[in-house]
Amino acid sequence: MNSEVISAIADLEKERGINADILFDAIEVALITAFKKNFYSNENVRVSMDRKTGEIHVYAQRKVVDDVYDPDTEISLADAKEISKKYELDDIVENEVTPRNFGRIAAQTAKQVVIQRIREAEREATFTQYSDKDGDIVNGIVTTLDKRGLVVNIGRTEALLPTQELIPGETFKIGERIKAYITKVEKSLKGPQVFISRTHPG
Repeated sequence: MNSEVISAIADLEKERGINADILFDAIEVALITAFKKNFYSNENVRVSMDRKTGEIHVYAQRKVVDDVYDPDTEISLADAKEISKKYELDDIVENEVTPRNFGRIAAQTAKQVVIQRIREAEREATFTQYSDKDGDIVNGIVTTLDKRGLVVNIGRTEALLPTQELIPGETFKIGERIKAYITKVEKSLKGPQVFISRTHPG
């Protein structure tokens, strides 16, 4: 798993320009959530993923305080001093709590993060591509007819041709080729939303 994830991150940085540190940080944040969910932990934890080997370590963090109210997140100064004389009030004491069977969960989590980032990169690339074509004429194929109008495949994404943007009396069938004018491109949760028109002066 580790070598697969490291390799995938390297490929993403090289081929898609996604910063590897941002990916590692995203994986570490996701692993904190996965740890707390799967091991029912209330501890404050930090997850560290080795940038070269992919090795993962989980550390519980407790704050040094005078009076301990929550032993999951706090430790007394006296107890901290027993670990190391260097600790003072408000310092953070860490100890490793990596579960033995965390590897499988970590692998699944890391892959999900990488896949999600790939999708986001693809959406961003598609948005950039079509936002640059705002005002251009495109060719496409009608894929869906619904109340909103026509959904048209224009290559890397689909565009919406609203009913009011059709020439009066004009009808199209699924699979039919169509030429239209890109009026605007917006970002959405599902990716770029391209709007096209058959009546625009362009």
